[in-house]
Amino acid sequence: MATALAKSADAGSGTSVEYAARIEHVSKSFAGPAGQQLVLDDITLDVRPGEFVTLLGASGCGKSTLLNLVAGLDEPSAGGISTDGRPALMFQEHALFPWLTAGKNIELALRLRGLPKAERRGRAEELLELVRLKGAYGKRVHELSGGMRQRVALARALAQDSRLLLMDEPFAALDAITRDVLHDELTRIWRETNLSVLFVTHNVREAVRLAERVVLLSSRPGRIAREWTVGIPQPRRIEDTEVAELSVEITEQLRGEIRRHGQH
Repeated sequence: MATALAKSADAGSGTSVEYAARIEHVSKSFAGPAGQQLVLDDITLDVRPGEFVTLLGASGCGKSTLLNLVAGLDEPSAGGISTDGRPALMFQEHALFPWLTAGKNIELALRLRGLPKAERRGRAEELLELVRLKGAYGKRVHELSGGMRQRVALARALAQDSRLLLMDEPFAALDAITRDVLHDELTRIWRETNLSVLFVTHNVREAVRLAERVVLLSSRPGRIAREWTVGIPQPRRIEDTEVAELSVEITEQLRGEIRRHGQH
């Protein structure tokens, strides 16, 4: 299981954290018909406090596997993972309980965190307001659009009060306009809360539009092929010239990785 490692600051000044997540020489294998299949090979990566990192790669390169390892849902076959506290995980599907209202879905996370019952409703409403769903506390899941459901799922993840948010292609099923709006919202919330974010995607433009750093994984097995620091000021638009130019460069590298590993 992931463990926290912090570096103490000077006496009386609190605690400073070296990293939100530290992945050290991690490999992961799964049993297959032909024996053990190596999915991730010797991954070493740090996510700094307050940093937004995207993991990018072709389908099947191990992005989601790596995210699950960081979340503590599985164990690496080799290497180690440390995190600053327990991460919160947001999936591609909203995974909301349909028999609960938006507010009660969030309160469930607050209850599991140990927040007293008297404080849960107020905190849930604050989180709904943060994701721009003020007044939606009593709405059922079937009353919410796809984008609204993902906002509630984000609020529920934030309710866990983690310093590290893990996101596994959370906007992939949304239409382009809704996805663009949620890019704006996620960027705003990240900047307001100073969360660390590790975000999995196979969409190059999405990776560049959101991240401070883009990490490209090769395929079969997944290895870190290259990293880019994104120096484009936020807020960004997906159609910005600088976003488009860097996306072209990364796409060419991604295509090279796909050709090298014989994928189509």
